Amino acid sequence: MGPDYPADPGILGRAAELSRIGELLGAVDGTGPQVLVLTGEPGAGKSTLVDWAADQGRARGLRTLRVRGSEGEAGLGLSGIHQLLHPLLPGDTLPARQRASLDRALGLTAAPGEVTVDQLSLCIGVLALIGDAAARRPLILLVDDAQWLDLGSVDVLGFVARRLEDKPVVMLLAAREESVPARFDRDFPQVTVGPLARAAAGLLLDAQPNPPRGRARTQILQQAAGNPLALIELPRALARGRTGGGQDGGTALPLTARLENLFAADLPGLPESTREALLLVAAAGTEHLADLLRAAPSLDVVQALDPAEHVGLVRIGDGQVLFRHPLIRSAVYQAASFAERRQAHLALASALAGEPDRRAWHLAAAATGQDAEVADALAESAERARARGGYAAAAAALERAADLTPAPELRARRLLMAAQAAMFAGHPQWVGEISGRVGGLTQDARLRAEASLLGGWALGVTLRHDEALTLLLGVAEATAVSAPDLAIGTLATAATSVYNSGAAFHRTELRRIGAVIDETVDPTGLAWSQAAIDPHRQRTRLLGLLKDGLAAMSPDSLGDLTALGGTTWILDETEQAVRILGRTMDVIRRAGSAGTNATVTQALALALFESGSWTAAQDAADDAFWMATEAGADNVTLGSCILQATLRALRGDHAVARTQAMEAVRGVDLRRSLSLQVRHRHALGMAAFVAGDHADAYEQLRATFTRDFRPAPVHYHASLYYLGDLAAAAVRAGRGDDARTVVDAVEHSLEPDRSPRLAAVLHRAAALLSDSDDAEDHFRAALAGSAVDCWPFEKALTQLDFGEWLRRRRRSAEARPHLNAALECFQRLDARPWADRTAAELRAAGAPATTTPSAAGELTAQERQIAELAAQGLTNRDIAARLYLSPRTVGYHLHKIFPKLGIRARAQLRDALSQEPPQ
Repeated sequence: MGPDYPADPGILGRAAELSRIGELLGAVDGTGPQVLVLTGEPGAGKSTLVDWAADQGRARGLRTLRVRGSEGEAGLGLSGIHQLLHPLLPGDTLPARQRASLDRALGLTAAPGEVTVDQLSLCIGVLALIGDAAARRPLILLVDDAQWLDLGSVDVLGFVARRLEDKPVVMLLAAREESVPARFDRDFPQVTVGPLARAAAGLLLDAQPNPPRGRARTQILQQAAGNPLALIELPRALARGRTGGGQDGGTALPLTARLENLFAADLPGLPESTREALLLVAAAGTEHLADLLRAAPSLDVVQALDPAEHVGLVRIGDGQVLFRHPLIRSAVYQAASFAERRQAHLALASALAGEPDRRAWHLAAAATGQDAEVADALAESAERARARGGYAAAAAALERAADLTPAPELRARRLLMAAQAAMFAGHPQWVGEISGRVGGLTQDARLRAEASLLGGWALGVTLRHDEALTLLLGVAEATAVSAPDLAIGTLATAATSVYNSGAAFHRTELRRIGAVIDETVDPTGLAWSQAAIDPHRQRTRLLGLLKDGLAAMSPDSLGDLTALGGTTWILDETEQAVRILGRTMDVIRRAGSAGTNATVTQALALALFESGSWTAAQDAADDAFWMATEAGADNVTLGSCILQATLRALRGDHAVARTQAMEAVRGVDLRRSLSLQVRHRHALGMAAFVAGDHADAYEQLRATFTRDFRPAPVHYHASLYYLGDLAAAAVRAGRGDDARTVVDAVEHSLEPDRSPRLAAVLHRAAALLSDSDDAEDHFRAALAGSAVDCWPFEKALTQLDFGEWLRRRRRSAEARPHLNAALECFQRLDARPWADRTAAELRAAGAPATTTPSAAGELTAQERQIAELAAQGLTNRDIAARLYLSPRTVGYHLHKIFPKLGIRARAQLRDALSQEPPQ
């Protein structure tokens, strides 16, 4: 069906784009994707489509919040969010904590001596403010020229965009196709606003005041190449006798460059005062008329701009001066000489004496070379941004400050600080670029080593493990004696890449270098670096190192918590890992850091998955994916997708699971990331197992071990936990003999001192593959003791296998308790294939098992959370404080929850929710 609006005769050739925007507006009720990204070359008409969306939104009763990126404010942290939210501020309805975060971050209140703004609280506060406004009236968020937004605002907008579900809010974001912000470049629906078809281009050209004819028309259609803005501007140039110069064999320029040059064609004919005022507007980068009046007190700016407004270059109104199109600003700025641009920036800097951040950037733009005073001003601006949690703005300011710093040593230190800020902002590729410049500026071994450490970290999270380890292991070896604290910290960072790589050579090197470092310097880093080498050997020693690390751990040290979270996870101390990694996330949120969120969240997701908290694991994996996508942390992006695919498979959605797993690794060589390779194989294997294709399931799981005469794990740690699933697939695929060689080889390679989890996995595999009565001994050994309760799904699989084994030997009475326990676990986890299979076994064993679907299953994760809290007797305000929402938003959700559950009163919530097993 077509759109529910008439074709707009004022917008030619954009029927498909208008239809998609119409669908977006219709999705404000949650019936479709709530974010749409428009991309296209300059002049493609993106802003026109955004304007149309605003008009249509108003016609549908939506409230509009709008922000337009500005090159001049790209270095000012959160300037875009301030512009977007200005109509909603000061946000009196927000809880005090969220409002305080907004006030500090947006500079609404002075906050001397206050702690760093919590980045997560800021994002949640913005989301709550938008949700609160949407509860009163549905919203459309319009973001134009997103390529010029400050990075801090892009971060917050990305956070909001991923959490619009269940809110009557839609977002339309427009950006140049080569400059789509990383938060939006891959993971939301996109519409490319491409060139107009020749017929539509001809219609638009013919609709101009002075439409060209004959050869000129053909030339313009050819040069414009379907660009609407060019089709409008070129006839104007032709009417003035300007055909673009160089079109008959002159120097060929990119289309966008030719257009920018064309937009300056009106300038020579304008009065000098007009050109001066236009340059001020272009240099200011903002639309505020007051800034221009202060910068040019001797010039009647409004009067001077009148000729420019008359010819259509600018529009003045509501205290703002707007270029007709951003490219006109670029053309005006580039048409001026450096001396003229410098004078404009100096005038603006003088006018902005009370705004030190903007003043510093204008002074930097006016600098003719290195300038210590301006560099210091930018460094101070960076510190203010950092104190507000604006790490991206701080990194940009420090990088520019370094460029202006005369002293090489100080320049190196500022670049190092910029790289650190970029890491905390979550931009590893930027970290790599900045840190790579430090070595050429200083001979200070410590600074060079710290820069290499940052560079190695950046490479490690982008799947370039070999390159990362070349840097990191080199630094660790060089500083092993002279700076053991730095060396052990570097080894701890390297250990993550060593684990992900899985290569035996890197593990050997890590062990060799670690042996010459003083082990007493950093017990936490030592525990992780040693456990990562080989977690299945010398378990007693590794647990001792873990104990020492826990004793020495600083409860607020991000490095200590991250290292020990990884150590507890890899040693199968899973419950402790969940606690430590959860505490790590708390520290990250308080620090306002985003850079390590993705890796820690992914580790937490894995620990939650293994501990049987699948809903929380799904949420954490989803968060990790978005964080990693924004940061360019490919290792986590892939890992989180693979974990989500595994969860989908285990819950029965095998087709989508397989597709998701395959799409995740498309174009990626997993041979250099063996941990991901085996997890990917496991996801595909479980999808095939659930689909009933046991032969393919076995082949996928078999690929987690080598094809050698004595098979070995492809990944020294991860592969071993798939032995039970390998055996289960082998039995059904008739490949028991081959699987037995794998299990026997692993059994002989391991030391007797194993974790309870690994021991249970091996016993399950041995039981399934056994041809004798010792299978029962293996089953009972796998289920012995309370330690295996830490891994409920794996235990339930063993209970199901054992129950089946007992029933087939006519021991149904003994089978039923195991099957009932397994069914309860599978139902709680929503592992439907296994729940169905267990229920069938129970019926065959003489104990019918049925499950009753519940209306509560229709609730989203957030709705369920709100409903459960309300059922406990919490008020809307209590729930809002706990979930970082506004009371109005909680009320909005409850208004949707009641019909889904078929109830009318709050008192009915408990009974309605109790109809379904807890998730």
